Amino acid sequence: MYQNGDLVVYGSTGVCKVEGLGSPDYRGVDRERKYYLLNPLYQDGVIYTPVDGGKVPIRPVMSADDAHKLIDLIPSVHAEACHERTLQLLAQKYQTALQSGDSRDLLKLTMSVHVKRKQAEKQNHRLGMVDEKYGKQAERLLFGELAVALDIPFEQVPTYIASRVNDEETLSVG
Repeated sequence: MYQNGDLVVYGSTGVCKVEGLGSPDYRGVDRERKYYLLNPLYQDGVIYTPVDGGKVPIRPVMSADDAHKLIDLIPSVHAEACHERTLQLLAQKYQTALQSGDSRDLLKLTMSVHVKRKQAEKQNHRLGMVDEKYGKQAERLLFGELAVALDIPFEQVPTYIASRVNDEETLSVG
C-alpha cells in the first residue's frame, strides 16, 4: 500500500504524488471502498483510484539506478520508424506501447518517432499527426519518470540523456 507523499506512475497519466486515502464525494462511488487521491506532477487534475486495484495500472517510480540502466540501454536499442497500413493500426500500436506502463516500451516508442521525424525532415516533410501525438505523450511519460527518478528538472532530461550516452543530438520528439 502506498503512503502519503509516495511518487507513483499511474497509467498513461504519468508520475503522481499520493496525497491521501479516502473516498471521493461523488455520486455512484462505493463509499465502502478506499481510494488513493493522486496529484499528477506534469498535468492538472486530481485522480481517485481504488486502493485494491482498478483498471489502470499503478506502480512505484523507478529508482535512480534503474533510470541510469535504462538510459545506458539507448545506444544498443535499434530504433526503426514504425509504418502501418493505416493510421488506425499505427495509433493502436502506439497506444499498446503507452498502456503497457513499461519504461522500455516508452523509450522504444520515443526513439521510433524520433527516427521517423528525421526521415520526414530529410524528405522535407512534416511528421504525421498520429506520430506527433503519441510521440509527445510517450516522451512526457518517460521524461517525467526519469526526471523524478534522477531528481532533475523535466526540461533537462533530454540534455542529461545526451550527455550520458555521449550523443550530440538529444532524444526529443518535439
